[in-house]
Amino acid sequence: MKITAIETLCAEEFGNVLWVRVHTDSGHIGLGETFYGARSVEAHIHDTLAGRLLGKNPLHIEALHREMTNLPMAQSSTGAESRATSAIDIALWDHFGKICGQPVHQMLGGLCRDKQRIYNTCAGTRYVRSSNIKPVSNWSLGDEASPYEDLDGFMNRADVLAESLLEQGITAMKIWPFDPAAIENHGLHITAEQMKKAVEPFEKIRKAVGDKMEIMVEFHSLWNLPTAKQIARVLEPYKPTWYEDPIRMNSPQALAEYARSTDVWVCASETLGSRWPYKDMLERDAAHVVMVDLCWTGGLTEGRKIAALAETWHRPFAPHDCIGPVGFVAAVHTSFSQPNTLIQESVRAFYRGWYLELVTEMPRIENGYVYPMEAPGLGVDLLPAVYERSDLTVRRSTL
Repeated sequence: MKITAIETLCAEEFGNVLWVRVHTDSGHIGLGETFYGARSVEAHIHDTLAGRLLGKNPLHIEALHREMTNLPMAQSSTGAESRATSAIDIALWDHFGKICGQPVHQMLGGLCRDKQRIYNTCAGTRYVRSSNIKPVSNWSLGDEASPYEDLDGFMNRADVLAESLLEQGITAMKIWPFDPAAIENHGLHITAEQMKKAVEPFEKIRKAVGDKMEIMVEFHSLWNLPTAKQIARVLEPYKPTWYEDPIRMNSPQALAEYARSTDVWVCASETLGSRWPYKDMLERDAAHVVMVDLCWTGGLTEGRKIAALAETWHRPFAPHDCIGPVGFVAAVHTSFSQPNTLIQESVRAFYRGWYLELVTEMPRIENGYVYPMEAPGLGVDLLPAVYERSDLTVRRSTL
């Protein structure tokens, strides 16, 4: 068996998303995906990786992964090279499952549970949908297009939003109300007025629903260490579940200092690359929750190793999702296959919204849980309409 072609697809309307289709002489096609910098990833796949992979056995996933990550620029990063590796790796696992007639979670070792708890990342319908990825400016506040404008919700009606989530059985939510102050002040300091404004959603949630709702806090790596510690202390009375990316994830020492300053868990995070940066964080006791984005960090091959590394340090695993639909499905398969998965990120504005414009299936999500997909491979494909889009660019490298 050999890889006969590698195909990339990108639609201008969804300019962050790049799909990869790995064709083989078995007749099966593996589908993968990555997110952000789609054109850069596309170039690396066709200009560099295709020549290394075409003609190789698609079932030799570990060997092919090593081939893709042996390049100096592709090691321990979430840059374009790593995102390219991730997309192809996901496609290879999809192909492997299709060949064997089994879902990917079975190929990874089988189910560890019958259902997996989720939390809702409170993004809006158009959040990161386009290629505009600048912080705050891509929020599209007021541009309401669905019942799930949850970003506008947490900024202005956090109490109503929490009640809405609980009505759907969702008991955990992630919000980021400190971002506007960080952007305005370049992450250097926060005024008393800004602090009060950012804390309002937490006050509203606790007043409306008490402790029925868990709150994860996303900081998007926008703060310096002293200000991040200051914010952490102010939020502690509201009992957040974790603080995610409070500072840039490039200093285990600094993050360890931050972790020692608060009783709230520290989540680190999809911004890290391969297992090696995670190892550095874990060795310093800098992270309590290990988060991975399979579309950035090396695909399922690297993702399951990071989950095992987290388990070695007795840490929970929590796959990231604020990306595209295939990446979300891949994360769900991985969640089910890992014994230390705490919770799966999800975005109801996405899986009830634009994901449905692109793919054939979504996992069943009910009462705050996601359920396994049982079709072979990932169990998802692009809709026929995607291939007919006038804004679609397709590039193909063949043997």
